[in-house]
Amino acid sequence: MGTFMNPVIPGMAPDPSILRVGDDYYLATSTFHWNPAVQIFHSTDLANWDLIGYALTKGEVNLRGTNTPAGIWAPHLSYDKATRKFWLCYSHMQNMAGREFNSDSYAMCADSILGPWSKPIYLTSIGFDPSLFHDEDGRHYVSILEWETRDRHQAPGHIVIAEVDLESGTMGEWHRVTQGFTTRGCVEAPQLYKHDGYYYLLLASGGTGYGHGIEVGRSKGVFGPYEGDPTGEPIVTSQPAHLFSLGDPDAGHFEMFNPHSAMQKAGHGSLVSTPNGDWYIAHLMSRPLPGKLLNPLGRETSLQKVAWTQDGWLRMADGSNLAKMEVEVAGDVEQDFTRFDIDDHFEGTKHDLRFMTPYREQSDEWIDDSEDGVLKIFGRNSFFSQVNPSIMATRATSMDYTVETKVEFHPTHYSQAAGLGLYYDSNNWLYARLCLANDEKSTVLRVLQAKLGARIDHEFYEVPVPDGAAQIRIVYNYGVASIYYRLADGDAWTQICGDFDVDYLSDEGVNGEPGEIGGFTGLFNFIGAVDAHQHDSYGSFFYYTVKNNFGGDR
Repeated sequence: MGTFMNPVIPGMAPDPSILRVGDDYYLATSTFHWNPAVQIFHSTDLANWDLIGYALTKGEVNLRGTNTPAGIWAPHLSYDKATRKFWLCYSHMQNMAGREFNSDSYAMCADSILGPWSKPIYLTSIGFDPSLFHDEDGRHYVSILEWETRDRHQAPGHIVIAEVDLESGTMGEWHRVTQGFTTRGCVEAPQLYKHDGYYYLLLASGGTGYGHGIEVGRSKGVFGPYEGDPTGEPIVTSQPAHLFSLGDPDAGHFEMFNPHSAMQKAGHGSLVSTPNGDWYIAHLMSRPLPGKLLNPLGRETSLQKVAWTQDGWLRMADGSNLAKMEVEVAGDVEQDFTRFDIDDHFEGTKHDLRFMTPYREQSDEWIDDSEDGVLKIFGRNSFFSQVNPSIMATRATSMDYTVETKVEFHPTHYSQAAGLGLYYDSNNWLYARLCLANDEKSTVLRVLQAKLGARIDHEFYEVPVPDGAAQIRIVYNYGVASIYYRLADGDAWTQICGDFDVDYLSDEGVNGEPGEIGGFTGLFNFIGAVDAHQHDSYGSFFYYTVKNNFGGDR
């Protein structure tokens, strides 16, 4: 036996849904306000994962104006052996104001995991986190959280199951089957499995914070009644201490932080078997900054080995329910974390698949990669916009890394800029950009920052850029960013000003409310441009590199 280290997919990879078809493993994760939507990863050994595509790539959803943390939630992958089709369902969370949580859920299918995917089939607006189960008799079922909005009723609601006609999308009668199998409450993300004559229902519980966990119940019939695991506790969690939280609709539970674990927030599980009969649960997790309850990399994907007991219950392979950073796997597996580095010189008129864009789609309206060796980004809205920001970003995957680019830009108006930065959402980012000096006579390098919606222009630390071209480097180290520049190859790198405290670019740091989780995504690195003048200027980017130092993370 060998071992691998968690997280197997570092950086923003929340709500993992795992699937095996033959010898190939596939995994889908949430993307919220980012396009293309629904990341799809592939592995052959469970330890090494690569992004191979996205499910929503053709404007199936409109994410403009999406508030943090709405958007595309909790995709679920399944495979119908009878038709040999892949199925994916997801929720589009459109409104969270007033705790109404207006969400539409859809399903789509494809003959290949790479698509093309069918037009989305509308399922329901009853709640969020849908999953599909294809039974042996050819019937299909949707399970989902029914969101509760009534006062004096247990929130967040019931887990409900209904039969579905996948040809038409017609839903049968909804059956309320449980509000959870433990006292952690806040159950969501139901997923159905069948094993040795029982239907097993996996639930996420405790809120997607420090009290998060995975719990399970089983039944002889798909609609129940379901009995909970006899331990009365989650089968996987980062904090095994007992928690009574029934009725709490959405809990961060910072009091459940486990000081003895490098892994926090383990929960929201998805089950898979290997060809040799081993079983694993994919789940989300987070890693806080040392000494803080801030998680800049957001919710990442990990795996735990599990096994069936003689009386038919799931347990972690070591007999505990505490999620581990190191996990056993069959065979001699060597993890290659350099796969998360990026070295893109925009060769062959294409850009790296890992580039994503907040709120808007990637299109040739504002991205020009037709010239070998350069990516042109045409500026649009300011980065405070949730409509048309011109940002090409990649997920941060380490607490210690360097991101770098070379940009050429010739602004003619003070509202134009192009450069490199760190980004969480429209109200929270750091941007080192070429722009006009205040006298509008020359180009300078200057840092602009957004913190909880406030605009901070560090104008007293500007650097003249007489030729309109500069290399920019950001060194990120555990919540601190240092920005460097040089104007020609071979020059020494010079720091533009002092270090920036950017630990607020994290799930817990973006809403200004202590003790709450403000976002569900994570830190991104980006290149981008702004033009609030005539939309006719562009930044020319000649490379984009990210070099991670995983040594301190693991």
